Amino acid sequence: MADERAEADRIVVGVDGSDASKQALRWAVRQAELTDGVVEAVTAWDLPQAYGGAIGWLPPSSEEEAAAFEAQARQGLTETVGEAVGPRPAVRVRTEVRHGTPASVLLNAADGAALLVVGSRGLGAFAGLLLGSVAQHCVQHAPCPVLIVRGDGT
Repeated sequence: MADERAEADRIVVGVDGSDASKQALRWAVRQAELTDGVVEAVTAWDLPQAYGGAIGWLPPSSEEEAAAFEAQARQGLTETVGEAVGPRPAVRVRTEVRHGTPASVLLNAADGAALLVVGSRGLGAFAGLLLGSVAQHCVQHAPCPVLIVRGDGT
């Protein structure tokens, strides 16, 4: 029963280091305080699109190389969570790093969650768009309610 309650009160937050994702994380922590929930801060890592250079995509030459990408994502997530909510947030904040594209990682993480929270614009190339592509995809396909938080605090 306790595990069911923890799952039902789980708020998943997409974190990419952007101001919008930090605002989303702060919002989720405040909401979790009200609902006695837990926050799961999730980030995705993947190999760069141009990995391998002009000859096209190549798999990493070693597991160590892939592990380095994951470690960098983990460090970025840890730093961002610390910056956004401090070392002792009022609620439990779990961190999770998953391999894959941001939208697919967030949709999988949100399975069974009470809420998915994402920033309106992340670190993508089209930062001027009204709603980021990851946020848009999550709104259209999430298995739970989605809240979009703007990075300017509104």
